[in-house]
Amino acid sequence: MRKESLEFLQRLVNTPSPTSYEARGQRVWLDYVAAFADETYSDAYGNCVAVLNKGGTPRLMLAAHADEIALVVNYIDDNGYIYVKRMGGVDAVVSKAQRVSIHSRGGPVLGVIGNVAPHMNKVDGEPKLPKVQDLFIDIGAPNRKAAEKRVRVGDPITLNQEFQMLHGDLAVARAFDNRIGTFAVAEALRLLRETGKLKAEVCAVSNTQEEVGLFGARQIAYSLKPDVALVVDVTHATDYPTISKTTHGDIRLGKGPTITHGVCNHPEVMNRLESVAAKLKIPLQHEATSASSGTDTDAIFWTRGGIPSGLISLPNRYMHSPVEVVNLKDLEQIPRLMAGFAESLKAGEEFKVKI
Repeated sequence: MRKESLEFLQRLVNTPSPTSYEARGQRVWLDYVAAFADETYSDAYGNCVAVLNKGGTPRLMLAAHADEIALVVNYIDDNGYIYVKRMGGVDAVVSKAQRVSIHSRGGPVLGVIGNVAPHMNKVDGEPKLPKVQDLFIDIGAPNRKAAEKRVRVGDPITLNQEFQMLHGDLAVARAFDNRIGTFAVAEALRLLRETGKLKAEVCAVSNTQEEVGLFGARQIAYSLKPDVALVVDVTHATDYPTISKTTHGDIRLGKGPTITHGVCNHPEVMNRLESVAAKLKIPLQHEATSASSGTDTDAIFWTRGGIPSGLISLPNRYMHSPVEVVNLKDLEQIPRLMAGFAESLKAGEEFKVKI
């Protein structure tokens, strides 16, 4: 990967961007894409847009969500321990015994999620799995009054795990879901700026609040009125023990990004993605969906009477954990695929189901 691109990815992943509080990460993204865009802007809820070849047709939206799953301060007890709610799909099991940052008005406050030692936790039968309401954070405060001087109810919380190379092309971090997506749309814009072969207008989007209901994507898709949209997110890799391939499919790291078929994924958009991938010699893996994709594609495709949309995903091991693992070679293919799709668009082209 290009040195400057890798540095951007690391900075993006390491910058806390808890859902509903994405501003710090959005600033990192906007600062990077400004060099490749004709204009950049943000809306009322922090959705960010970078436009290239303004006035071209059709209008193509390249979208990914900026937010990461998080916890939030819910209650402080008399002894200064902090109880939480979750924002998005936080797993209480992997959250225990983690270092966290509570993002207070005065800056980040270090805390640890408490964990009872196994010697003190012996019970008859199998121990019960913890629930989020069982988690408590220790910030070293002796009582509630001391804790409330440093944090308050409503402060968001993220885990203190940062980007590292694991081995070869594999990298590990918290919240690759979905900073890899906002990275990819930014890199696609960079590639398109370098080639200068566009007929279409391209709007690269880093949207908010996906993890709690696909809200940012609904807002910005309605405002932008794109003619066609490509969404980037992560998908579940199934190339490790205990995962049923008959249930979840056969998705592997190092075999390229996936494209998804069915429901929100417009068949003509997916056909074009496949032909572009073949032309550029980009390996693809394939996924099926039976009802919804669980991504921003679900919100975008039915906006304003239907926006032809397609989902591109990066295989990700151990999703929604502090140790998500991805292959950077797979990631590098996604901006190439999106840029190739953008360059394939003819002036005024429309995508319609053939009857």
